[in-house]
Amino acid sequence: MDSLAAFLPLILMLVVFYFLLIRPQQKRQKERMAMLDALKKGDKVITIGGLHGTIVDLNDDQVVLRVNENTKLTFERHAVNTVVQKQGE
Repeated sequence: MDSLAAFLPLILMLVVFYFLLIRPQQKRQKERMAMLDALKKGDKVITIGGLHGTIVDLNDDQVVLRVNENTKLTFERHAVNTVVQKQGE
C-alpha cells in the first residue's frame, strides 16, 4: 500500500500534464490539419511569414498565391497560417 501511495503523486502529475499540455496540442494540430485540408481556390490567406494573398492554384503539397495583379508566389501548403476569408463569403 505504501508503494502505491508513493507513486500516486507522480501518476496524478502525469494525468494533469496530459490534460493541460498534450491534449490541447493534439486538438490544435487536428484543427490546423482540417483547415489546411479545406483550402480551396479563392480563399484569402496569411502565410506563416505574414504574406497576404489569394489562392489561385493548389495541389497536395503546394499553394500558389496571388499577392497583387502581377505577382504569383508558390508556397508549401503547410506555410499557410490563417484563412482570412473563405471564397464566396
